[in-house]
Amino acid sequence: MVYLELFGTFFKIGLFTIGGGYAMLPMIQADVLAKGWMTAEELVNFIAVSESTPGTFAVNISTYIGAELAGLPGAFCATLGVVLPSFLIILLVAHFYLAFRSSRVVSGVMTGLRPAVIGMIGAAVISVGQTVFLPDGLAAVTAYPLLCSLAIFALMAFLTFRKLHPIAIILLSALLGIAAGYLQPM
Repeated sequence: MVYLELFGTFFKIGLFTIGGGYAMLPMIQADVLAKGWMTAEELVNFIAVSESTPGTFAVNISTYIGAELAGLPGAFCATLGVVLPSFLIILLVAHFYLAFRSSRVVSGVMTGLRPAVIGMIGAAVISVGQTVFLPDGLAAVTAYPLLCSLAIFALMAFLTFRKLHPIAIILLSALLGIAAGYLQPM
């Protein structure tokens, strides 16, 4: 049954993801592609939409994938699956906060998890970057799409470091993407 599969898949992703939505990208990508729920290109589009809409990335991406596969009930099951583990863990941590706060074991676990989270986010950046910049592999690279993607990326990175508001960056990158699509040579 697709509803249970969506719930179970996203529950597992929510349970084992430490570090937020970006850290869950490798698991989402592995599960969604392995199950044949969508292609890598479709997933990248869902990631872009999830990034561009209000709300947390984890909720947005799970909702979109669930809705794509099984409509509103699928969206509900996937979203519930991804948020329930965090909700339960936060309840547990809040209940035992004083004991966790001074625990050397918990402090050691967090010290060990930080580099793993950064590594998972880095792997997601590389994986998504390959799909964005080299969708058909190195053999099929054409100059225009690659150069447009690299130029938009470089400009947005520069504007991010110049502290331009993220909403402006999102809107500007969308407009540049539309313009690049219209100007693409046939």
